[in-house]
Amino acid sequence: MIQLQQVSLQRGTQFLLEYADLTLFPGQKAGLIGPNGSGKTSLFKLLLGQLSCDTGQWDIPKQWRVSHMAQEVETLECSALDHVLDGDIELRRLEAAIDRSQHDGEALARLYGEMENIQAYSAPARAQQLLNGLGFAPGDDVRPVSDFSGGWRIRLNLAQALMRPSDLLLLDEPTNHLDLDATLWLEQWLQRYPGTLIIISHDRDFLDNVVDRIVAIDNGKLNLYIGNYSAYEHQRAEHLAQQEAAHKKQQEQLAHMEAYVRRFRAQANKARQAQSRLKAMERMEKIAPAHVDSPFTFRFAPAGKMSSPLINLSQADIGYGDSPILSQVNLGILPETRIGLLGPNGAGKSSLIKTLAGDLQLMRGDCHVGENFKLGYFAQHQLDALDLKASAAQHILRMSPETREQEVRNFLGGFDFQGDRAFEPITHFSGGEKARLALAIIVWQKPNVLLLDEPTNHLDLEMRQALTVAMQEFEGAVILVSHDRHLLRNTVDQFLLVADGRVADFDGDLDDYYRWLLQRRLDDNAEEKAAAPAPKEDKKALRQEAAARRQQRKPLRDKLKKLERDMERLTRELGELENKMADPDLYDEANKQELQKLLRSQGECQSQLEECEEQWLELTEELELAGG
Repeated sequence: MIQLQQVSLQRGTQFLLEYADLTLFPGQKAGLIGPNGSGKTSLFKLLLGQLSCDTGQWDIPKQWRVSHMAQEVETLECSALDHVLDGDIELRRLEAAIDRSQHDGEALARLYGEMENIQAYSAPARAQQLLNGLGFAPGDDVRPVSDFSGGWRIRLNLAQALMRPSDLLLLDEPTNHLDLDATLWLEQWLQRYPGTLIIISHDRDFLDNVVDRIVAIDNGKLNLYIGNYSAYEHQRAEHLAQQEAAHKKQQEQLAHMEAYVRRFRAQANKARQAQSRLKAMERMEKIAPAHVDSPFTFRFAPAGKMSSPLINLSQADIGYGDSPILSQVNLGILPETRIGLLGPNGAGKSSLIKTLAGDLQLMRGDCHVGENFKLGYFAQHQLDALDLKASAAQHILRMSPETREQEVRNFLGGFDFQGDRAFEPITHFSGGEKARLALAIIVWQKPNVLLLDEPTNHLDLEMRQALTVAMQEFEGAVILVSHDRHLLRNTVDQFLLVADGRVADFDGDLDDYYRWLLQRRLDDNAEEKAAAPAPKEDKKALRQEAAARRQQRKPLRDKLKKLERDMERLTRELGELENKMADPDLYDEANKQELQKLLRSQGECQSQLEECEEQWLELTEELELAGG
């Protein structure tokens, strides 16, 4: 097990940890959370032996193999596949030993036996699976690491960490550079991981679906909470409610959220997306009391007069050079439009956003912008466009030079740029602080259309929550690309699927999209495995073979239908359990046994659902091999 006893970590005059204790047992999966700068990464460095504690002691079993995701972006000439394989240290050791023992038959026999024991011969195929799951395209495996951008090199580092056999896996913000497809794949991979896992993450849905413990760094202590992130929120809300000042703010926040949910319920139609958003917002209402002490408080200004449509694309071809990525796109953005864009990596989601923002010219077709169109556009490249020599306040004052300094100071305080921090050059700002500044600039401009391409990258959990609430109340149109499912569920009520050169309505919610992705992967695998044309056979033999295949497929189809029914039932039961666990009274000491019972039921239900999904995947593959 991992054990920290009275551990202190000091940086300069600041204590990151002060006489902190923590125990994690083998196989447990913990999410490590806390404000930026609270010591999360330093704790990882301690566990990796890269830092020494100032007081106390810590212990990890000596025989444990530890893997971690490197944050450094190296320029290497080796291929992407070799970089991933380098994660398996034992594999590389044996390969080097074999090269040195070419003339020693006895040593070679022993080494090849060891290679067999570690399943070395399947290593390239396993590495390729990791690359595929993390969104790398066919042919990327042979490209040198130096060919890839910084974000894609981070993905390669993640694949390398997953490739390394380990008893303890440490992942620092693994979803930061992933799209939704890759995030869903990683989630499934980590659910099957048999070792002890500690993840630093600001993605609440990801934490909910992967971890069974939350370790919260608070005032130098490591506070352990049983359950996932949602369970932690409920427990924290109950704790805050015992403090009079926090309780008063909770009641105000609850009244505000209740009124907002009532208004949306009255407007929501019966479409599945609208109902999914309503359920998500009702959950938001329940967790609001856990965030009353957030340092972030901002709102979008009323949108004012708006044209309809605000933007209109007609028969649009979108792409680069002579090759369109998307063809014949027809899209009207109305004041009430709230769209989430779904689709595989590279399918054209960001290109569509760039076109709507005016950063990418149409190849063909028309784009009409309304008279009262006011754009708020967030994309990752805008962080690089910030003036590093200027302060956050200067960025605002350049847009509105007549504004009083105190007004700018108050405004930036809502984004947690407190005191003199708002007037310091942003040269040393973290990625999260730059992202907050970019969002602050958008809010200041009072837009009536938000085009947001992965706005939550680098944002911590509290800032993501504040952005979600602000976007819920935003009166204008929203077009959103994000791997943050919590943000999508709570801020959009329509999904468009960007895939195969087209933009089309997606009739379903995020769970349906996950199943669509699974089926697409199966279809892609089936195409890759398609054999050469069969030799000519007589018609009688063909009829007999077809009949045999139909007979073979029937029990598979029956099993598949039963699994789908089971998955629907288990998903429904999980929802019911989550509703029960949302009751704040459940976290009273008197209800401890009931809470433990519900947590066990939730774990069992989740485990059964994962097993069903794995069986569904295997059966679908078997059905494909049997001819559909």
